[in-house]
Amino acid sequence: MQTNFICTTCGVQKAATESEPSHCMICEDDRQYVNWNGQQWTTLEALQKDYKNKIYGVEPQLYRLQTEPKFAIGQKAYLLQSPSGNILWDCITLLDEATQQQIEELGGIQAIGVSHPHYYATVVEWSRAFGHIPIYIHASDQQWIQRPDPVIRLWEGTYLDLWDGIKIINCGGHFPGACVLHWPAGAEGKGILLSGDPVQVAMDRKSVSFMYSYPNLIPLAKHQIIGIRDSLAGFAFEKIYGAFEPHIAQDARAAFDRSINRYLQIYN
Repeated sequence: MQTNFICTTCGVQKAATESEPSHCMICEDDRQYVNWNGQQWTTLEALQKDYKNKIYGVEPQLYRLQTEPKFAIGQKAYLLQSPSGNILWDCITLLDEATQQQIEELGGIQAIGVSHPHYYATVVEWSRAFGHIPIYIHASDQQWIQRPDPVIRLWEGTYLDLWDGIKIINCGGHFPGACVLHWPAGAEGKGILLSGDPVQVAMDRKSVSFMYSYPNLIPLAKHQIIGIRDSLAGFAFEKIYGAFEPHIAQDARAAFDRSINRYLQIYN
């Protein structure tokens, strides 16, 4: 019997195999790390026995999804409600009947966008659970897809228009295909940026950080910082919600600009 094994360190599900894979290419990359006790695997069925998801509103029409207790990286995903269809931004590994029912009550999901490979999680399971909806992944990160499936829509360029003015923006940096999502109607029309890791909200909640590797503390090159800056030129956003608890609740565009300038001053 073939099984879609899940790496316990990054939480990403692999293509089905008859036995546990010998390695996780995502964790062996220098942006991540292999479990200190050696490579370990689990399954979605095993996770469903010991973990639960919590879904709660953080803004009107914006919900945060997180798994308790923490599993793998521990990132949060976001469900964005929009008139033309709901969008799941980023993904968490655990999916169970309770989670699916609660999301269906909120209008379901019509598309999934993922910021970068560390958060691919069980994204194909999520797509199938909600009617084989499209998963948008930037083509620059195609090599990192661990479970290929026809529901994955690779796209190219800097901007992908979804609907209701919502855009996925390829800002690069953390990965060549790293993306953020811009929701112009959020924050009462002032705009919200869902940033995942590519634009990491700092603990002071008034600045952001940009890294090649967060756990291994590897910085980005100057041209990559400039690329992130240029990709977001002209976009207004009052708030930024990242992959973890801190968020910037006001004047986020100014905080982003200050952070960019701080980084670039270091390189001068």
